Amino acid sequence: MSAFTLFHVALSLVGIVAGLLVMAGLLQSRHLPGWTALFLVTTAATTVTGFLFPFRGFTPALGVGVVSSAVLAATAYALYARRLAGRWRGTYVLGATVSLYLNVFVLVVQLFDKVPGLHALAPTQQEPPFAIAQGIVLVLFVAVGFVAVRGFHPVELPVDAHAA
Repeated sequence: MSAFTLFHVALSLVGIVAGLLVMAGLLQSRHLPGWTALFLVTTAATTVTGFLFPFRGFTPALGVGVVSSAVLAATAYALYARRLAGRWRGTYVLGATVSLYLNVFVLVVQLFDKVPGLHALAPTQQEPPFAIAQGIVLVLFVAVGFVAVRGFHPVELPVDAHAA
C-alpha cells in the first residue's frame, strides 16, 4: 500500500470514528463541536484525496466523491454559516448522516474488495452478500437519520460577532 493510499485510508477511518461519535451526539441532542469539526475536516480531506487517485473516465468512486462534496458543503454551511437556525438544523443532521453513510458505504466496498473472506463471498460485488451488507448499512443510516432529525434540537448556536 502506497503512503498516499495509507494516508487516504487513515483519513477515512478517523472520519468514520469521529462521525459515529457525532451521530451518537445527535441522537442525544448534543452538539459536539470538536468531534464535528474533526469529522467534517477528515471527511472532506478523504473526498479530496479520493479525487487524486489515477482514474480513467467517470467511475462510481468519482460519483460518490461529487455527491460527498456537495453534501459536505451544505452540512458545513448549515452548521458554521447558518448556526443550525430554523431549517438549517435538519440540513445539518441530514448532511452529517449522509456524509457518514457515504464513508461507511465506501468502507463496505473496500472490505469486500480487500478482505479475502469477504471477497470470496462477493468477488464482483454483484452477489447477494454484498447487497445484503449494503442494504443493512442503508437501513441503519435511514433509521438513525430519521431519529436524529426528529430528536436533535440543541439550542441554536450563537452568532459569532467576529464572523459576521
